[in-house]
Amino acid sequence: MCRRGHSFDQVLETRIQGATAVELTGVSKVYGTGGAAVTALDDVSIALARGSFTAVMGPSGSGKSTFLHCAAGLDRPTRGTVRLGDTDLSALKEVALTALRRERIGFVFQAYNLLPALTVEQNITLPLRLSGRAADPAWLHKVVGDVGLTDRLTHLPAELSGGQQQRVAIARALITRPDVMFADEPTGALDTRTGRQVLTLLRTVVDAFGQTVLMVTHDPIAASFADRVVFLADGRLADSLVRPTADAVAERMTRLGEW
Repeated sequence: MCRRGHSFDQVLETRIQGATAVELTGVSKVYGTGGAAVTALDDVSIALARGSFTAVMGPSGSGKSTFLHCAAGLDRPTRGTVRLGDTDLSALKEVALTALRRERIGFVFQAYNLLPALTVEQNITLPLRLSGRAADPAWLHKVVGDVGLTDRLTHLPAELSGGQQQRVAIARALITRPDVMFADEPTGALDTRTGRQVLTLLRTVVDAFGQTVLMVTHDPIAASFADRVVFLADGRLADSLVRPTADAVAERMTRLGEW
């Protein structure tokens, strides 16, 4: 796993100079109208390089979830544009946007969102079945092996630990070979040891698969696994940190509380 050594600088520089996976330009999101209007995002512009791992942090109510929802095409911005590669999401109608999310975006949530009546293998391959596609046996075997679920394929979610269920969710997100994987507090429901295992897996997904990951988290330790941390406050980009450490992230978050 490529972490904080000399070669990491070269890898990160290559990623920064490489193609863009997701780009938000002048994105604002306003809920409500008139005097009841609330601005959740305010003129946010950012680009995420392919093969990079970005963590998003900020105080409660800073706009983290709205940022993720707009970037992932789950919500449409009031102003501005969101591009997935060369595709302008705002130009897509809802049916096309739904198909794009299913085929080009992977999601990992705190609550796992597995279907209890389906086996591990069936949960992993569900996005493909919804798209009318068959699983590539070689890719399925690789994904399952890399997330450590080879001997759990016939189990139901209730027969798995929380960490194993999150591994299923990560495998499900990878099975379509998405452009970007979005993770919303992926370790929030896990104990410290299991959470670190899941974060190490996400780090490996970036380094070994070349996957692009955007993760919303409140945990400085989780954020330290990323290449870069971006900080939101009052719906605006307030700061960023490259090659973060947990201590540096915690210090920035303390300052944001007074921003």
